[in-house]
Amino acid sequence: MCFRLNNTSGTDCSMSSGSDEDKEDEDPPARISRDRLPIVYRPDYGVRFCGLQKLHPFDAAKGGNIYRLLKAAGLIRTHEDVYAPNEITLEQLMAVHTQRYIDSLKWSLNVAKIAEIPPLLFVPNYFVQRNYLRPMRFQTGGSMLAARIALESGLGWAINLGGGFHHCSADKGGGFCPYADITLVVRMLQSNENGIERILIVDLDAHQGNGYERDLMDDGGVFILDMYNYRIYPRDHTAKLAIRRAVELKPHTDDDEYLRKLRHCLQQSLLEFEPNFIIYNAGTDVLKGDPLGLLDITPEGVIERDEIVFRAALERSVPLVMLLSGGYLRSSARVIANSIVNLRGKALLPTVE
Repeated sequence: MCFRLNNTSGTDCSMSSGSDEDKEDEDPPARISRDRLPIVYRPDYGVRFCGLQKLHPFDAAKGGNIYRLLKAAGLIRTHEDVYAPNEITLEQLMAVHTQRYIDSLKWSLNVAKIAEIPPLLFVPNYFVQRNYLRPMRFQTGGSMLAARIALESGLGWAINLGGGFHHCSADKGGGFCPYADITLVVRMLQSNENGIERILIVDLDAHQGNGYERDLMDDGGVFILDMYNYRIYPRDHTAKLAIRRAVELKPHTDDDEYLRKLRHCLQQSLLEFEPNFIIYNAGTDVLKGDPLGLLDITPEGVIERDEIVFRAALERSVPLVMLLSGGYLRSSARVIANSIVNLRGKALLPTVE
């Protein structure tokens, strides 16, 4: 299966979000440039569903809130400073997902189980596709575009203000994750003639990344460092077999223990595997007070955590793509924006002035 990073031919009818009159013109393929900030975002990331999104713990507008905060901080001036991804196509999804799984998303009941919003089962699937799954497809396309930017821009990094759906595998969604964007990024990198043979996944979301772990179980070209609260969802012991370095945390782990274990285990993983690409799943559900992560990491701890990962990649000249993954506090967007500003201030995000 060939990967195309941008949708230039429209979307298959089974993935359609509306009539032809409702669709905007497709964006042209993204031109990768060293002159643009390698941040990926578009307003279509946001889920707007007649208020139903408010029933969900996840901030459906998190990407947009981060974008506005980065504009206020002066990192972004206009929308032309960043990259806007296209909606991922059915053809691209089928490079990883099974037809049976894609077909299952045509039933609102199945999507309601994945999104964990029970009232969705009463909503016609047309509206579920348009207002929930389509934003997720844009975010999935954003993850793939961000990986391409990190690889081709010459800057060595990119951040998708969304994505990180690490509970979704080829044939099963769950935990708010309807598409397997991490597996898709891995397969895209492996399929292109770009010399990417060793991919390190650094998963620092508070939850185990069981979706892509099931997909990549027997892939020797991928090394998984997963650092998670082992007493919460998903407790997937089969998927755990794919983890090369599992760092299991107890509830209410604090900054000192967390950062100490991260430094040690990341260093050991880099020495053992010597990756030539890093996928960083940077969940902020590790924050103290997060209702689902149940860890006690401060905003300062998250900022230092991101520093550790980006510095390790920069020192070794390894391209890195950062995905946002989970984070269920409204303050999460500001923490992420502050972290990106801090990375820029400490010269950990190379740019061309």
